[in-house]
Amino acid sequence: PPPAAGRPAVVILPPSLEGVPAPALIRAVAPWLVARHDEGAILASVCAGAFLLAGTGLLDGRPATTHWRHAPVLSARFPGVLVVADRLIVDDGDVVTAGGVMAWTDLGLTLVARFLGPAVMLETARLLVIDPPGRDQRSYRHFVAPRDHGDAAILAAQHRLEDWSAAVPSIALLARIAGLGDRTFLRRFQRATGLSPRDYSQNVRIGRARTLLELGRDPVDAVAWQVGYQDPAAFRKIFRRITGLGPADYRRRFGVAPAPPGEGT
Repeated sequence: PPPAAGRPAVVILPPSLEGVPAPALIRAVAPWLVARHDEGAILASVCAGAFLLAGTGLLDGRPATTHWRHAPVLSARFPGVLVVADRLIVDDGDVVTAGGVMAWTDLGLTLVARFLGPAVMLETARLLVIDPPGRDQRSYRHFVAPRDHGDAAILAAQHRLEDWSAAVPSIALLARIAGLGDRTFLRRFQRATGLSPRDYSQNVRIGRARTLLELGRDPVDAVAWQVGYQDPAAFRKIFRRITGLGPADYRRRFGVAPAPPGEGT
């Protein structure tokens, strides 16, 4: 049923260009947001607005998204929230969260579909010349290596892994660089970075490949070789898993130089 007169049907928590909201602000607005939710309002957020929503406790045990740069901070501050940073929109019924700042268009269309139906939503998207909801954030997200963990031994191993032009080092070599046993190294690396050494290396190399695809005209197979992949099919598979797009599709979307003729996906 519609809300009573004077009560909002939706409360949208906007993005911020000044970083994540301060804890004092989060605590101050939480009771008001909970009261609106109890009255039947849908609570929605864009980008860092998810921190205000998380502060209500209404996201505990539920999926939510925010800007990909804010996702690790949101997880750390609110460990009960199931942060899904790859998603641009998470519609969980009474709460809806959107990713980066410009995801407000996806949120708006999601709400149009909720209240007016999918046909009106699609017509609105065509009128505004924007894509309907369904995108994700993987193709926008760039790997940011965590370096503030305070573990100097693991940082030394990270430096070796970030030499993307060299062969992928073995666990034994990385452990030796860190001055640790293999098992201790793997445990500390995962704790410090949130990734296995293999996943870390893949993110570094795919990050470099993205730059080469954005700025250059080398064929995809050549880009794969330059960042350490001798099997182009394996490179394409890993690239798609990390970015959500094939290498050629990624270049067509984000490249500043024309793609080589005849390039596939």
